[in-house]
Amino acid sequence: MERLLERTLFASRWLLVPLYLGLALLLVVFCVHFFREMLHVIETAIAISETDLILVALAFVDMTLVASLIVMVMLSGYENFVSKLDLEGAERSIAWLGKLDAGSLKVKVAASIVAISSIHLLRAFMNVAQVSNDKLLWLVIIHITFVLSAMAMAYMDRMTARH
Repeated sequence: MERLLERTLFASRWLLVPLYLGLALLLVVFCVHFFREMLHVIETAIAISETDLILVALAFVDMTLVASLIVMVMLSGYENFVSKLDLEGAERSIAWLGKLDAGSLKVKVAASIVAISSIHLLRAFMNVAQVSNDKLLWLVIIHITFVLSAMAMAYMDRMTARH
């Protein structure tokens, strides 16, 4: 009975695969949205102000960071929890994958969230005339919280790596 239970629990890791496939589908949605927005920027390239162009560029960087985060979670999660990726010739291009355990993945996710939060905060500062002081204060508080959380996770990961 115990052996059957353990095999069932171990086999249940494959239930994560549809979730990772869903993340891959989400990447497709991000690409569609990204290029739809890019077409809009190209259409308005002559009339767009420098500030608006910078804000759009920050939005593109933001989308790219989120998409990269999705790839990181998708690939390393599959590798860590389901099965080793067996891709010929890809070892060099994704060398980081084998070094990314659950703890270091959390730190990378936290660092990505800090970067994304930084972009949102920068966008708010660039648009300061349209952003209320209360909202700006909350954005700064939330960003500082993300930074402190990421630092704490990195510290804990470093401490557990020493032992």
